[in-house]
Amino acid sequence: MQAEEIRVVHGTNAGQGALATTTETHSTTSVVIVSGATLMKTGATNVMEALAQSSPSITSPPLGATGSNALVQTMQLRGLSADDTLILVNGHRRHIGANFNPNAGPNWGTEPTDIALIPISAIDHIEVITEGATALYGQDAIAGAVNIVLKQGTDGGTINFKNSGFYAGDGQALDGSAHYGMAVGQRGSFNISAQVTHQLPTNRSGLFNGTLYPALAGGVPDPRNATDSRDVQRIMGIPKSTMETISAVTNLPVTNTINLYNTSTFSHRASHVALTYQSAASSLTTPALWPNGMLPYLGLDQYDFETDTGFKGTLGGFAWDVYTNFARDQQDYSTIHTNNITLGTMSPTDFDDGASIVSELTSGFRASRAFATALLPRPINLDFGFEYRHDTFQMTEGEYGSWYGRGASDHAGNQPFAATNQNRDVYDGHVNLEFYLTPKWEWTIGGRSVSYNNLATIETGSVGTRYNFSKHFAVRASFNTGYRPPTLGQQYFYYNAPFAGYSQDQLPSNSEAARALGGGPLKGEYSRNYSIGFEASPIENMHLIGNLYYIAINDRLASTTALGGPAVANILSQAGLGGVTYASYYTNPVNTQTYGGDFSLDYLWNTGRYGSFDFRVGVNFSDNEIRSYNKTPAVLKNLGLQSFNTYAEEILLHTSPKNRENLDITWKYGRWSIFAQEQRYGSTLFLPSPALPGVSENPAMLTNLEVSYRILPRWAVAVGGRNIGNKYPTRVPYAIRGKLQNQSLYSYFGPYGFSGGMYYVRTSLDF
Repeated sequence: MQAEEIRVVHGTNAGQGALATTTETHSTTSVVIVSGATLMKTGATNVMEALAQSSPSITSPPLGATGSNALVQTMQLRGLSADDTLILVNGHRRHIGANFNPNAGPNWGTEPTDIALIPISAIDHIEVITEGATALYGQDAIAGAVNIVLKQGTDGGTINFKNSGFYAGDGQALDGSAHYGMAVGQRGSFNISAQVTHQLPTNRSGLFNGTLYPALAGGVPDPRNATDSRDVQRIMGIPKSTMETISAVTNLPVTNTINLYNTSTFSHRASHVALTYQSAASSLTTPALWPNGMLPYLGLDQYDFETDTGFKGTLGGFAWDVYTNFARDQQDYSTIHTNNITLGTMSPTDFDDGASIVSELTSGFRASRAFATALLPRPINLDFGFEYRHDTFQMTEGEYGSWYGRGASDHAGNQPFAATNQNRDVYDGHVNLEFYLTPKWEWTIGGRSVSYNNLATIETGSVGTRYNFSKHFAVRASFNTGYRPPTLGQQYFYYNAPFAGYSQDQLPSNSEAARALGGGPLKGEYSRNYSIGFEASPIENMHLIGNLYYIAINDRLASTTALGGPAVANILSQAGLGGVTYASYYTNPVNTQTYGGDFSLDYLWNTGRYGSFDFRVGVNFSDNEIRSYNKTPAVLKNLGLQSFNTYAEEILLHTSPKNRENLDITWKYGRWSIFAQEQRYGSTLFLPSPALPGVSENPAMLTNLEVSYRILPRWAVAVGGRNIGNKYPTRVPYAIRGKLQNQSLYSYFGPYGFSGGMYYVRTSLDF
């Protein structure tokens, strides 16, 4: 197979799983591998975009919604929540990010890992595990697991530069990445990678349709309302951002049987996200400060690092790994180009909103060994381990003016009572067995017990089987249970958004105000996952894989809809939140089920004289449904309110496409390489607000193309485009968007974005 292929693998590590940085790919579980070369030729700037383009099982909207949801791109595997996918780096758990997504969209209420903070040049390949992942990898791998394997070679390096932009003439980006690997001593290695990206914003907002200026003396309309430009909104667009990230992987022999290793990443990101335009006539604008209106921006200054250090070795036939990992993500927020109407002309125009901070300290060990027995045709592979984790979540107070009164418009800072410092201790143990009952019949059985000091002790397990009819055809089936606890952010995050005429709070689930509205301690999600599938190689260099799956999740974690009305405002006021008209909190409202399947085919045709053709087909479909509803709190029922109404249901079920299809062809001929990809996205639903009807987004076909030429053996150039047909989503009817200042011409959380076609040029130099 070519190095850049996406491929499906299976097999065992013969008891050496504790030594491997790659996934222990059991033959009862399929693993799709996407190489670093494949990620690069997508033309995407960050790892998340590139992986979503390469794997139909993954969707990742360029924007998860407006506001802080636009700061971090998130992943949905098999149509489930971004929090339901476990992210690993070199086989070890990766920390989650500090950015909580409080706004409605596909990633509403999530706090996932941000894989874009890993340099794309550092990645050797990515393993997407879509079934049976909870016992071996972690209880919270409900949708599956993604293992990012970093380069550890000693054969030099590469430098890449890319310039890109959108057909519309905006969104230019400069991206540079590099990697270098070298030998240290006779058996050691050191790899360092870096990436710097500067992305300018796009804008697809509609023309402002409200009143630009208040009436003059005597109630006479200001004539500038008819003459001044209404091209003043910027909320619909990719935000401006600059990111620098670096990674290092070190392996050093200590003895003949023991190695010291370290994997570290460090990242800095600065972003500015446009918020809702406030005209000079808005009740949130201080005209003396902003005589022509104001366009607030939400700023992010983020520092993220993780270092994973350990020893690996062998002793008495066992392979073992002892490690300690510490990670911290700090995100400082600001609201700029705005004011606090309560402070009048004394208001600052830029505000420090406070920070969100997460950290994770992990220590653990794994061991594995193969045991030969006379009863079974092959050795039994045993894998077991224990891990301790200490998670923290902090929110710091914003400056006084950011939260006092109405707060900074339209992203208020953290109030004093929102400042918090929470932690959780987790004790996690697992054991897994792999064995063959007959030479063709394989089984895996695993279990995991995890104790959460502020929740419960949960036991989960998995069983899988595979029968190899021949070396060309096999069938398999698996069943596993999983558990995902609420993140500390989902329990303790607080957010206030002041708008003209109203304000809305996202409440900590166990706060006084949330309890007054029926909130309380959160439960974790408990899942059952059933899967059947096959693998086939009917001819040389052709591989087929198919899966059908069913995932049932009890006590699905989700945000309530916005709860409002005079009675709610009164309850919030009595709880100390005067002036707040709407509120929501995180809860466990429903039990869901997901039916789905995926299919892939790859075929490599070597013609000899005319080069090689690599054909790939990938299909994924998933359908989310609500099985049953949990009890509505009595206080809400007495007020005639639902904790989870139709709007919240539609956001949960229908904002990601039910089906994705990819068709890829790569032709290599001499120094030339041509990559062509056709993508199809199924329909989705855009819901701009609870008070407006949804808009059905039609299915879409996108074409991506890259042509590269190797000028010298170590120097190549490429030109390409993503969405070269300049496809836009279904336009939102004016009857709907006109009621929201005409902001959203298109869905702002569509699966392929709303910025149209993009072009790029790239050059790479190997050394």
